[in-house]
Amino acid sequence: MKLLRKIRTGVFLALAIAAGGCSTSNLNMSGLMSGASKALQAATISDDQVRGYVHEYIAYSDKQNKVAPAGNKYAVRLARLTQGLNSVDGIPLNFKVYLTNDVNAFACADGSVRVYSGLMDRMTDDEVLGVIGHEIGHVAHKDTRKAFQEALLQSAVLDGIGSTSATAAALTNSQLSQIGQSLLSARYSQKQESNADDYGYDFLKANGKNPWSMAMAFSKLESMEAGAAPNGLQQMFSSHPSTPARIQHIADRCRKDKITPPKGCTLK
Repeated sequence: MKLLRKIRTGVFLALAIAAGGCSTSNLNMSGLMSGASKALQAATISDDQVRGYVHEYIAYSDKQNKVAPAGNKYAVRLARLTQGLNSVDGIPLNFKVYLTNDVNAFACADGSVRVYSGLMDRMTDDEVLGVIGHEIGHVAHKDTRKAFQEALLQSAVLDGIGSTSATAAALTNSQLSQIGQSLLSARYSQKQESNADDYGYDFLKANGKNPWSMAMAFSKLESMEAGAAPNGLQQMFSSHPSTPARIQHIADRCRKDKITPPKGCTLK
């Protein structure tokens, strides 16, 4: 989920008005200044605060979704696929499966990776691993952290949070739900996506996994999009565009590194 960006135009407008003494007869000044305050807080919120909020959100998300219990075929499969994938840049990784027909997967700044069973139903082991590698790339590049900052700003929960406090205020279920919607609509730039691809490639290779899996996953998603899109696929595509150029880039890197494609790989 890639992340963000700049402080809103409205914020700069509010600051400009305050500094220049412009007439505000037709403006809600308190609202503009509140927006400015929230934006500044979002920009300066500490790592500890972000971690606290991410932890709250993941706990909420896990409660709102049906999580595959230990021993469930999806949980067993995911544990097998991710064996040895323990951390990224010092951040411990934890994996769970959401039992839903939606085709999606996401990772958060605290190292939580959630894979939907609908995606696992439609992908081979290697392809699932490719999606996970890409998502971990976003965590490593702090794209997910920036996205969460933006989600906090959009959900208007930053009132009263000072950047000097290391403690995150508890969020309501309504605020957590709003944050989830903001995260789902987050957009990554093509550069961010490409950087996540390259990191995911290196991460998979370094951990003894075949990076061809990433190109295979993108190719599968592209084929699925061309047909009748299953639930959730279009949402996943809107934030994770898979292009022939990206698929080719990963394939070219694999060939350059003389990595043998997995059995069943049809990429040229």
